[in-house]
Amino acid sequence: MSDSERKRKPNNTDDRSSPVKNPRGISTRYATETSTAVGLQTSKSAVKRNTVGNSGSTPKKVKRTASGYAPPSKYAHLINKLTDSLAPNLICVFIGVNPGIRTATTGHAYNHPSNLFWKLLHKSGCTPRLCRAEEDGDMPRLFDLGLTNIVSRPTKDAGELSKAEMDAGVAKLEAKIASNKPEAVAIVGKAIWESLWRVRHGSNIKKEQFKYGWQEDSERMGVIKTDEDRWPGARVFVSTTTSGLAAGMRPHEKEDVWRELGRWVKERRKQRTEEKGDATDQASGSTRL
Repeated sequence: MSDSERKRKPNNTDDRSSPVKNPRGISTRYATETSTAVGLQTSKSAVKRNTVGNSGSTPKKVKRTASGYAPPSKYAHLINKLTDSLAPNLICVFIGVNPGIRTATTGHAYNHPSNLFWKLLHKSGCTPRLCRAEEDGDMPRLFDLGLTNIVSRPTKDAGELSKAEMDAGVAKLEAKIASNKPEAVAIVGKAIWESLWRVRHGSNIKKEQFKYGWQEDSERMGVIKTDEDRWPGARVFVSTTTSGLAAGMRPHEKEDVWRELGRWVKERRKQRTEEKGDATDQASGSTRL
């Protein structure tokens, strides 16, 4: 076979199995596979962006929601270890709603991690340092402060109590205050004050009647008017709830309300310390004479 015939004879090799070069020197098959892979990757990215856009780049924190009424039988198996932290003639007694599950089982007040009570107590100036829930029993001795609740039975949250239960606790609460005679009481939450108002006034408190802070002198708690004893009662301060469920007020707004109480508590503690010092000096002087 001549060289010219050899050149004219077609190649028997299957062109489909041989990569064809495009003008840039890249094989067509390689370019096709690369394009397909890039397309798939782009589609996945688009799906991912669409998913993130729908759900948010950061997973949202699941909020705890308040519960509906739960009968006492629901938590009848729990042993409530919480007791009042009270003593005579304290500066202020804090009145909460009722113990939560963790508070009841541990026996320490406001013991849920989301509860702001101990933080607000310190930030407001009611205590000179941040206290732990385990120190609740020492509050009367350390800082002339007391703790009690309007309802004693434990629930997951205050929403599991009925208004009737809250109202039924008012008489016992008044008796505790009359017995211990603190200078003031701090109502830790609007719902407690609403119960006190219903029982005292026979109707629900109106929006324009409610206010945080110090209440009128006519609203003092534990007033005693008997032949044997007379006591004007404890001043009433209504503070915000400290529950982690409450989202009606921002943290700085709650702190503003509590700070008003804290200034008064801090001043009264200072005055008491000075009075004790004066009494000690007088006693020492009498002894020397």
